[in-house]
Amino acid sequence: MPTRQRPYIVEILTALALIAAPFVLPHLGFAPTTINRILIWGLVGIGFDLLFGFTGLLSFGQAAFFGTGGMFAAYLLTQTPFSNTIAAAFVGMIVAGIIGYLIGLLALRRTGIYFAMITVAIAEVFFFVEFNPLSAYTGGENGLPGVPPPNLNLGFTTLTFDSNWEMYGFFAFWYFVGLVIALRIVRSPVGLLLRAIRDNPLRAQALGHNIHSYKLTVFIVAAMYSGFAGSLLAMLQGFMPPDAFMFATSGEIVMQTAIGGAGWLFGPLLGATVWLFLADFFQTTLNLGATWKLVLGIVFVLLVVFLRHGLVGAIVDVYHLVRPRKSATAPTVDAGPRPSLAAARTSPPASELRRKRTTGSTGPILEVTGLTKRYGGLVANSDIDFRVDHGEIRGIIGPNGAGKSTFFKMLTCEVIPTAGKIVFDGRDITTLGVADACQLGLTKSYQINQLFDRLTVRQNLAIAALGEIRGKFKLDLLKGVSKVAGLDAQIESTAALVHLGERLETPVSDLAYGEKRRLEIGLALATSPSLLLLDEPLAGMSPQERVETVALLKSIAHGRTMIVIDHDIDSLFELVERITVLQEGRVLVEGTPEEIRTNAEVQEAYLGGIHDEAGAA
Repeated sequence: MPTRQRPYIVEILTALALIAAPFVLPHLGFAPTTINRILIWGLVGIGFDLLFGFTGLLSFGQAAFFGTGGMFAAYLLTQTPFSNTIAAAFVGMIVAGIIGYLIGLLALRRTGIYFAMITVAIAEVFFFVEFNPLSAYTGGENGLPGVPPPNLNLGFTTLTFDSNWEMYGFFAFWYFVGLVIALRIVRSPVGLLLRAIRDNPLRAQALGHNIHSYKLTVFIVAAMYSGFAGSLLAMLQGFMPPDAFMFATSGEIVMQTAIGGAGWLFGPLLGATVWLFLADFFQTTLNLGATWKLVLGIVFVLLVVFLRHGLVGAIVDVYHLVRPRKSATAPTVDAGPRPSLAAARTSPPASELRRKRTTGSTGPILEVTGLTKRYGGLVANSDIDFRVDHGEIRGIIGPNGAGKSTFFKMLTCEVIPTAGKIVFDGRDITTLGVADACQLGLTKSYQINQLFDRLTVRQNLAIAALGEIRGKFKLDLLKGVSKVAGLDAQIESTAALVHLGERLETPVSDLAYGEKRRLEIGLALATSPSLLLLDEPLAGMSPQERVETVALLKSIAHGRTMIVIDHDIDSLFELVERITVLQEGRVLVEGTPEEIRTNAEVQEAYLGGIHDEAGAA
C-alpha cells in the first residue's frame, strides 16, 4: 500500500477541533451540558458506525449495551465501596463486550432485516429486565442516583472533574482515544475486510475469510464503545437513567448516524451535534413542548432525503467539486501491451505469483467420484466421476441447464453434494466450507463479476491476498494494512499479470467491463491458488476482448492447474488440453479438443454440426 503523506492529519485536526470547541460552540448557542452529551453520543456512534457504516450491519439494539455498561458502572460507584470512576467505566465496557459476544452469537446467525429485528427484540428484553426482575439493582423507573463525577487518582492526589468544562476535558480525551482506536481499526486488515463484508459478504467468504468471526468481532467492539459511553453518561448526569435502555435510544443512535453520514466515523458526532442542538432549540427557545419531536422528525426526513450520504458525505462531495479527483481514477486507455497468442503459448508471465504448496507435482490434484446434487425432485448433477492432474488445463462444456455451474459450486464447496466425494490434493473436502477450500488452494472466478465496487483495484486485490497471507481469521486490529509483509508484492504481481498495474488506485466502479473481468480473474489469482476454476471468463466480451483475454489466460496458465467453463467453444478448444462434456447433469464424454471436435455425438448435441459445415465449405 502506498504510504500516506500525512498519516496523522486526521488525528491532529480532531485534537485541534476538540480544543477549539469550548471557545466556539457557546457563541453558537450550545450549552456546556449539551456539548458534553454530544461527545458521549459521538462515542457511542463511533462503535455503531464501525458496525453499520463499515460492515453493513444495522443494529437497533445498541441501547442494551449502552444501558448495561452504564448501569453496571453506576452500581459499582453507588452500591459498593468502589470509587475509581475510570476503572468502573472500563468494567462497564468489558461487561457490555461480554453481553455483545453472547448476543452476537445469536443475532449474527441471520442477516439483513432479520438481524435488525433480532437486535430490536433483544433491546426490548433488556429494557423489560431492567425495569422488572433487576429493579432492585438498577433502581427501576428511578434509575441509580448518586453517581460521582469523573475522577482521576494520581496516587498523591485525586483530580475531580465536577464542573461542566472540566468534564468536557475528560470526555473530550476519551472521545479522542476512542476515535484514534477506531481509525486504527479502519486502517487495519480487519477494517478492509469489514468493508469487503459490507459490499459483498459472499465473495469475501469465497476469498478465504471467516466473515462470521469478523462480524462478531465488530459487534463486540461496537458494544464496548456503547458500554463505555453509557458509563460516561452516568457520571455526567449524576445518576444512571432508565431511559438508556429504551428503544428510542437505539433509534436516536441510528438517526444521528444517518444525519451525519455513515462510514466516516465523524458522522455520528456531527449528527449528534445537529440532533441535540435542534432538540434544545425547539424545546427551550421555541417552546414547542411535545411537538418538538414531530418537528425534529420532519427535519430528519428532509436531511436524509436531500443529503443521502449525510452531512459529512455532502462536505466530501463539495470538496471533490472544488478539487476533482486525480486522473488515476478516471478511465484510461489500455494499461499496457497485452501478449499475443503466439507469445502466450511459449512465454511465462512477466510476474510470477507464489502458489500454495501441494503434496505432489504429478498425479491427480482433484478427484471426484459419484458426485450428485438434488434439489427436491430435480437432479442437477448425477453420479459424476471427474479427475484433474497437476498442471492440466481442463475445459468443461455443455448447453444451458447441463449442470456446469452447480458442478463448479460443489467443487469449490459453495454447495454441499447430496452424494459423492471430492478429494483435493489428497484431502476429502466434500463437506468443507468455501473459505476452507480457498485456504487449501482451490479458488474460483465467477461468471458474473463479484467485485467490491466501492473500493479501489488495490483494495480488491488486497482483500484476496490477505486471505492467503493472514489465514482465515486474525485479529490484527491495530496494524496498518501497509505493514502486512508480502502484501504489496502480491498485489502488484497480480495486477501486472492481469494488466491492471496502472489502475491500482482506480475505484472499481470506474473500470471498463473488460477491466472488471480481468480483475475478477485477478481476485482468484491473488489467493495463490494451486487449482484455479474459471467460470465463463469470456462472458459478455467483444470479439477483440475475447482474443486478448484468451492470450491473457494462456499466460496465466503457464505452470498452473486450471478448470475452465465457457460457451465460446473455439476459444476454449484453443486454451485447454482436455475437455469434459456435460449433458443433463452427467458426463457425456471426455477427450482432447480434437477428439471432442470430431465426435459425432458431441457435434450433434452441442456444436450442431457447425464444424462439419465449416469443413465442407
